[in-house]
Amino acid sequence: MSEVLAHPFKPIVFKDTQILILGSFPSIQSFEKNFYYAHPRNQFWKILENMTGYPVNNRDQKVWLLKECKFGLWDMVKVCSRENSLDSSLENEEVNDLGTFLEDHPSITKLAFTGKKAEALFKTHFPHLSIETVYLPSPSAAYAKMRFAQKAAEYKKQLGYV
Repeated sequence: MSEVLAHPFKPIVFKDTQILILGSFPSIQSFEKNFYYAHPRNQFWKILENMTGYPVNNRDQKVWLLKECKFGLWDMVKVCSRENSLDSSLENEEVNDLGTFLEDHPSITKLAFTGKKAEALFKTHFPHLSIETVYLPSPSAAYAKMRFAQKAAEYKKQLGYV
């Protein structure tokens, strides 16, 4: 049976954030560790480390990397039902108010989606928003169509680190 869950943490954003990276909804492990992309096999932080050269050994280093690179981090889904951590199990999604968020953070000029689900939710709920968007391959270990090096190269390209 699906459990109804509310997003457990706030967005990470700074006054000068330029690119908001949006996932779908935190994994069960992320809930347990109270931080974004906390599953040990998720490649998100290792991809950013590879791309920027900044270490990601703890939460403080991860937040510093985001601030230094002018990245923000949030998720599309505010509340949903799910049985496991896969995007395909998300049901009854209520999305975050991205329009108001972007109004409140005018330095953000690009949205980057870490997976097809986040991108699809944006296209469904916010087609009226005029902002540059890019797709990033899912950093989840469950997304095995691309190897780490391929994912890292695509993140570099889409986030302007080429």
